[in-house]
Amino acid sequence: MQPSRTISANGIEIFLLEQGEGPLVVLCHGWPELSYSWRHQIPAMAAAGFRVAAPDMRGFGRTSAPADIDAYSIFDHVGDMVALVAALGEQQAAIVGHDWGAPVAWHAAMFRPDIFTAVAGLSVPPPFRGRGRPLDSLREVGISNFYWQYFQTPGVAEGELERDVDLTMRTLLGRGFSAPSTSLFVEDGKGFLGDTDAVRPLPNWLSEADLSYFSEIYRKTGFRGGLNWYRNIDRNWELTAPWQGALIIQPSLFIAGANDAVITGLMGGKRVGDMERVLPNLQRKLIIEGAGHWIQQERAAEVNAALIAFLKQNNR
Repeated sequence: MQPSRTISANGIEIFLLEQGEGPLVVLCHGWPELSYSWRHQIPAMAAAGFRVAAPDMRGFGRTSAPADIDAYSIFDHVGDMVALVAALGEQQAAIVGHDWGAPVAWHAAMFRPDIFTAVAGLSVPPPFRGRGRPLDSLREVGISNFYWQYFQTPGVAEGELERDVDLTMRTLLGRGFSAPSTSLFVEDGKGFLGDTDAVRPLPNWLSEADLSYFSEIYRKTGFRGGLNWYRNIDRNWELTAPWQGALIIQPSLFIAGANDAVITGLMGGKRVGDMERVLPNLQRKLIIEGAGHWIQQERAAEVNAALIAFLKQNNR
């Protein structure tokens, strides 16, 4: 395990894994994950000459989890990363995000190009701020069972996910949000997890020890902190009004698995096809065949090679 510490930044305590010397790279994980999700990237990037910091994001793991739902807006998450860079004694960094960490990375690059000089997003394309609030837009087209909607009422998803944390993590990580086996729509009576199987074999990239690490942390913390990110989806749309149509001009990279339901589903496919509109300096769009959603864990060697090449090319 990489060296770890907890530092104060942006009014909260942030736990992070840290390794290496050189230009700073910040790694932002997604839901329901932890800094541990970057366990394959941290040593590889450190060996390639970078200083790597992978925090447990706000609401996750050993980082503070404020009780107020309003404390989980995109401004709070970007603010955490800005403050983290400063707390580490640096003025600039490259930023990489996966899943929910990707919107943090994209918005960090958009809001603070003076700090974040290069950006990579994994699995979730860059932000397209639509004409209306996202949850309103779903309802207007007759959709009422998308997983974002299921996550809105405090306590509902928590109750399901915390009933058997081992089974939850085995299902979510093991199934991998891969199309077509995973639906992002919630069937009546089945909850978000759908059909679960306690003896589901783990994929070859996830060991029982890895699963135990995730489960042990989530048994302690529960899922509310991470779910509160989803409860700010409409609020984030309102807060980002000043950046309507804004571009992310820094060098950028996108990586995703071809079987990831996030990029093949409701909104993802179109956004992957259109991302150059937001990323005029997109240097590579890597879609890895046969891979699902947990891309940096599933295909560590390919992701590491792409990230390190990108970072070396854009190190300033």
